[in-house]
Amino acid sequence: MIKALIIDDEVKARNILKHYVENFISEITEVQQAESVDAALALLETYKPDVVFLDVEMPHKNGFDFLTALPEINFDVIFTTAYNQYAIQAIRFSALDYLLKPVDPDELKASVLRHLEKKADHSEQEELYRNLVSNIEKKDVRDFRIAVPSSEGVHFFTIDEILRLEAERSYTHIHLVNKRPFLASKTLRHFEEMLTDFNFIRTHKSHLVNPKHITRVSNDKEFVLLTDGSKVEVSRRKKDEVFQQLKLK
Repeated sequence: MIKALIIDDEVKARNILKHYVENFISEITEVQQAESVDAALALLETYKPDVVFLDVEMPHKNGFDFLTALPEINFDVIFTTAYNQYAIQAIRFSALDYLLKPVDPDELKASVLRHLEKKADHSEQEELYRNLVSNIEKKDVRDFRIAVPSSEGVHFFTIDEILRLEAERSYTHIHLVNKRPFLASKTLRHFEEMLTDFNFIRTHKSHLVNPKHITRVSNDKEFVLLTDGSKVEVSRRKKDEVFQQLKLK
């Protein structure tokens, strides 16, 4: 049995989401609604949801204010938002889940499935939510802390701390400045999409490099050299694209 709470100031949006949950998500057996942060906080005194569908943009107090007001977060949160690039970037960087409005039933089902597959580690989840709140308060996306869970726990780092990322099948080795590399259970494509606005360079099908840390290109133009002394292969197919990004002939 899974209990859900929908927090959204728009009646229509709440009712549509409730309809989808009740008709397409058999695992959720009870759904409550709240039209504001204050109403949701009052409801939580007696109602204990397993998952909360939280609208990001609400008047007076928004979804992030809701998280800040909680003494502890012992449920999963799936954010719902109209297209707000800054909020979406903050949510994605914090390794959290969101649905774009209008909510698509298939995406809703996939999101709930991810919730069901998660291990119940509320302390780790709370750490991710606190990171999100911290990120959203920053003025520059480059100052966001990226959260990447791994078998060792959650790793936090900024964009500028990334040296390079290296694919290993469906996993990614993440190399950071002055830190030990770690293995993330996400594909290189996942991180390439996340970092698409920050000019990271795909030098090879297995390598994604932060241009901030490229010091030079090898004389034979087959490698780029990084600030930590490492060198990363430039594939023949990628040479023109890489040199164009680096503004080299």
